[in-house]
Amino acid sequence: MAGQGERLKGLRYRTRVRPADREAVRELVATAGVFSDAEVAIALELVEARLAQGARSGYAFLFAELPGAAADLVVGYACFGPIPATVASYDLYWLVVRPAYRGLGLGTALLARSEAWVRRRGGKRLYVETSSRPAYAPTRAFYCARGYREVAVLPDYYAPGDAKVIYVKLLSSQAAC
Repeated sequence: MAGQGERLKGLRYRTRVRPADREAVRELVATAGVFSDAEVAIALELVEARLAQGARSGYAFLFAELPGAAADLVVGYACFGPIPATVASYDLYWLVVRPAYRGLGLGTALLARSEAWVRRRGGKRLYVETSSRPAYAPTRAFYCARGYREVAVLPDYYAPGDAKVIYVKLLSSQAAC
């Protein structure tokens, strides 16, 4: 559809975190429709850590933004970083796309660029954790379709009946769920 492609016209990616990203991340995570207030606070903590400590924080960010009249609009972002005390293992902490821009391939592009960033730094495995709640079924399907495989389910992790589902992708292969 030509109209959908037009919505991403002029899309740019950047890795530098700016103070204005606090509000952009808060809005993205809060409007995603699945995250609690506590999870929104955690997303903001990671932005704050990166702003205060830079690369020493261990958190890397990738922002997708569209140029705007007053300010650029952040339409999606990813946050990832090395897992402390491991060799070549990384976590994908956040991957969020603004609801109006879902279904256009932006999540896939953010994920692929994040994986490439990890590979360039010697990462061999990228882990993703998500919820087992029905609202997260599209999220789980998204990762499976992009070569991630489910490696663990921790029952009642987040709350009774809400398991943590852990996926991993070996960055040198494409084995899927």
